[in-house]
Amino acid sequence: MKIVVLDGYTLNPGDLSWDGVRELADAFQAHDRTPVECVVDRSLGADILLTNKAPISRATIDALPDLEYIGVLATGFNQVDTGAAAERGIPVTNVPEYGTESVAQYTVALMLELASQVGHHSRSVIEGGEWEAQEDFCYWKTPLVELAGKTIGIVGFGRIGKRVAEISRALGMKVIAAGSGRSKLTAGFPFKECTTEDLFAEADIVSLHCPLTENNEGLVDARLLARMKPSAFLVNTARGQLINEEDLAHALNHGVLAGAAVDVVSKEPVESDNPLLRAKNIVITPHIAWAARPARERLMKTVVNNIKAWKNGRAENVVNGVKN
Repeated sequence: MKIVVLDGYTLNPGDLSWDGVRELADAFQAHDRTPVECVVDRSLGADILLTNKAPISRATIDALPDLEYIGVLATGFNQVDTGAAAERGIPVTNVPEYGTESVAQYTVALMLELASQVGHHSRSVIEGGEWEAQEDFCYWKTPLVELAGKTIGIVGFGRIGKRVAEISRALGMKVIAAGSGRSKLTAGFPFKECTTEDLFAEADIVSLHCPLTENNEGLVDARLLARMKPSAFLVNTARGQLINEEDLAHALNHGVLAGAAVDVVSKEPVESDNPLLRAKNIVITPHIAWAARPARERLMKTVVNNIKAWKNGRAENVVNGVKN
């Protein structure tokens, strides 16, 4: 059995080991990155393909007669044509739970940065020399927002969304959510369920945690942004395509909302013409909410377990309905 990893560097830049995967294969190849035009050539003869962001299209699947299994090295799986795989009887698996703590922690860090502007004030001291020039013992360059008593609106109330809600409640915040439905996951948790439109109007912070689908691309547009309070913040650690970036940049530049923090953009790495790079009151980080080493270790372990389960005839974490 041959296993090929198409783009393994972000999961394992050298501080983890592929041995657990390698032990399941007769032949094993791990590529740091694979350009789109090289995906088919590098995948020829593979029984198992593992990908993070390298796309596996219908044409690619059709060109690989030996392919039996596709594993996504992440939670999101929109880079794989899951329908084409299902037509071939090829299961597509993902890793749904590895990043809950890491992403939730990072989301709250972005919320706190928007509220307190820690980085901005630190740079004003260290790089700008502004503190030594003050007549008083302290100064602040932006309003400092106290989160206690504020309302956080969570779009997509799954595992990560709920964990963010738990931390937010510990900070004294009220929780509202859209796109959740009542489930075992949220049973007994104190939150108010509402529509997305009402959530954007009511929340002091809106945090996105929903998967990207055909139906919600560009969900956060001028219409929804116009419903936000001028004092509100937007946080996105989910998928960049959930936001119409032109609309968000325009809203930030015209005071429709107070600020935004995004760990994801529509095309990554970010391109120089992305309008968010020139927007006011925005924090942009390079898609790292998931990347704490403990989270990556859990991801690697689940990838191995997913393959073992499939080989033993009891496939787990299948996202396209193909069971063996």
